Parts: sequence; C-alpha cells; structure tokens
Amino acid sequence: MLELILSYVVWDPNPSVFANFERLRWYGLLFALGFIISQQVMVYFFRKEGQDENLVDKLTIYMVLATIIGARLGHVLFYEPEKYLSNPIDILKVWEGGLASHGAAIAIIIALWMYAKRTPGQSYLWVVDRIVIVTAMTGALIRFGNLMNSEIGGKETNSDNGFVYGWHIEEILASLRVPVESIEAYKPTDRDGELKGNGIVPMNIDIKVGKGSYDVANLESTLRRDVKYALTQFNSSKNYYAEEVDTPLDLSIQEKSDHYLVTVKTFGKAKHPTQIYESISYFFIFLILFAIWNHYKERTPEGLLMGLFLISVFGMRFVWEFFKENQVDFEETMALNMGQLLSIPLVIGGIVLVILALKNGPKAKLN
Repeated sequence: MLELILSYVVWDPNPSVFANFERLRWYGLLFALGFIISQQVMVYFFRKEGQDENLVDKLTIYMVLATIIGARLGHVLFYEPEKYLSNPIDILKVWEGGLASHGAAIAIIIALWMYAKRTPGQSYLWVVDRIVIVTAMTGALIRFGNLMNSEIGGKETNSDNGFVYGWHIEEILASLRVPVESIEAYKPTDRDGELKGNGIVPMNIDIKVGKGSYDVANLESTLRRDVKYALTQFNSSKNYYAEEVDTPLDLSIQEKSDHYLVTVKTFGKAKHPTQIYESISYFFIFLILFAIWNHYKERTPEGLLMGLFLISVFGMRFVWEFFKENQVDFEETMALNMGQLLSIPLVIGGIVLVILALKNGPKAKLN
C-alpha cells in the first residue's frame, strides 16, 4: 500500500482551484470533468455498436440527476437521518458536503431502468454494462477531489509513513486576530531526529503576519496563546495534530522588512491516504472493464460488466473502509461501519449477475 512506500507528507492544497476564487473548487471541477469525459466515452461506445449517438445526451441527464440526488439522499438516510429530517431544508445544501456513493449507486440503477424503459432498442442490462465502465472512471476522479478537499481520510498509520492533513489547521489559523497574510504547513527537513516510528511526526507552520501595530513582544504573546488554543482545543485539531496541551509552544519570530515570519514547530498524525487507495483501485477497475468491452463489445454477456463492477468496486470499498475514519459517531460502536454494511448486498448482487450472465451467454447484436 501507498503509505508503506512513501515517507510521510504534509498535505495542504487549497480546495479552491484559484486562491482568490472560492467558488471554483477542485472537487466540483473533478466531479464535472468525470461526467464530461464519461459522456464522450459513451458516445464512443454507441458509435462502435451502431447506436444513436444523440441518445447519450438523454442518458447523461438521467445519470447526472441520479448521481446528485441519490448521493445526497443516501448520505441523509444512511448517515445523518436525524439531523436532516429534523431540518429538511438542509438537504438542499449540497455545497456543505455529504454525499454517499451507495446512494448514488442505487439511484443510478433506478434511473437507468427508467431510461431503458423509454428507449427502444437498448435493454436495461446493455445500458448498465456500459455505464459502469465510465462510472468507475468518474469514481476515481471524485475520490481525487476528496483528496484535494482533505476529506474522507484514513485512520492513523501508527508509523512514520502516511499523510498529515495540514489544511484544517490553516483554515483555523486564518481567523487569528493578527493580520495574517499567508499560512503554510509543511514537512521540515531538519527534524528527522524527532521521528519515533509511532505516527506522530514533525510538522512546521509558517505564518506571515503584517506588521500593523504589533511589536514582536505583543505579537509573540498573542500568537502563543491563540495558536496553542487552535492546535489543542478544536475537535479537528485533536484528530489531525499532536500538540501537547501542557507543553510550551515551540514558536519563533523573524522580523522582515514589511512583515513578521512566524514559525511554529509542532507534530501531526500520519494517516492513511484512503482517497488515493480508492482512486487508484477504481481507475484500474475502469481499465479492466473497458478492456473486456473493447475485446468483446456486443458479444459481452449482458449483466457481466455490471456484476464485475459491483463485485470489484464495492468489494474494494469494503476493504478500504477498514483503513478509513468513521464518518459519523454511531459507527464507532459497530463491528462493520455503514459503508461496509451497504457494500455487502451490492457485492452479492454482483456475484448473482456474473453467474447469470455466464449461464445465459452473449445476446444477439441489438439493432
């Protein structure tokens, strides 16, 4: 796995594509890019198999709506029903996060049934067998978007390998009472001697502060108090960082011509980059499914690709959940978390589809 071959890294990309334009975020861009690429690949499928390419636009509308609505409702119903059902208007606030791939999968299955029912010449299984190929690719892009958001991360590796997510503390420190100009969390090059092999790893934070009305003494007093509080008192801080509450903050200040450069030496917790695990596995599933289609095309037994997709994607999802942090508190008392429980019936359904597909064999070419 990736954390075994990489030394730890401090991961702190800005979730926004452009620092001064918050509305365009990597997650949304990669989400949209997945659908755009998928649409073009589906056009290729239709062209190669003699289907009307214009139907791809209709199919795309079904897919987009099913994915967004299903993913949102899946999160609402499976993970936080009390929160959202007590205030239903919050269900519409998709931009605040909260999407579940299992909900999207169920909604897509229903939406494609509706599409096939209204589209002569394309059976339901024929459609889903092609859709799952591009869905795997889109899933890989979406998980990479999660990585850019520093979300859905993994459990602690308990070793000096993994990802330290630095963006969370940068967001907190941006609200300091001093005139902060920039913040950067990074892996120091001169603190290897502090590595202990337990997953608590050195991390530095550089804070560029405008001079304003602060002198060095007042600035240091303010920062020692506020940065210490930020690193130790927030739930996200306790989850991602290992600053000791009772020890003095290791902080130094350099005075520059027009600003102060504040360096904080602290420690982060190395975690599994499960977004990368999932993204890579989904991309390989896409390549395998595409290779099967490319070799057999219309001779592929109907339902085979769908079955292989369910087995591989949700089988891998079941495995990766062992390395991921639980998304909601009630999962802490469960032997298997919600993601794993929802994956089991989908894997079983995939096995049934593969057996039936191999038993029935290829269908005659559709016209």
